[in-house]
Amino acid sequence: MSYEQIKDLPPAELKRLCGVHIATFGRMVEALKPELVRIGKKGGQPKLSVEDHLLIALEYWREYRTYFHISKSWGIHESTVCRIVRKVENILIKSRAFRLPGKRELNQGAYDWKVLVVDVTETPVERPKKTASLL
Repeated sequence: MSYEQIKDLPPAELKRLCGVHIATFGRMVEALKPELVRIGKKGGQPKLSVEDHLLIALEYWREYRTYFHISKSWGIHESTVCRIVRKVENILIKSRAFRLPGKRELNQGAYDWKVLVVDVTETPVERPKKTASLL
């Protein structure tokens, strides 16, 4: 399933598939293009577009599928999938346009406790009797 096959999906279905809004997907593609486009460079041209590279990475992050399974569905080698995911991840991190919330932000509004109740009742523990005649 390439980007050409899914580009005409409604925005809600594209978000269900990729896990990001169409606008975010577009901004990610714009961040990746300067690094991944090889026009005029020596060597072979990539078989997958920038959008396909991003779809592979999003598929890996969203579904937690193995490189092997992704490689079989895209028709490429699993080491290529690994390189694509790492490359896309590093470019997006380097762009500083996309980030996950830190621990402080996640924990700030996580718990709004009013009352904390702890059960501290004592319960007797049955223990065997000590006998002195164990010889």
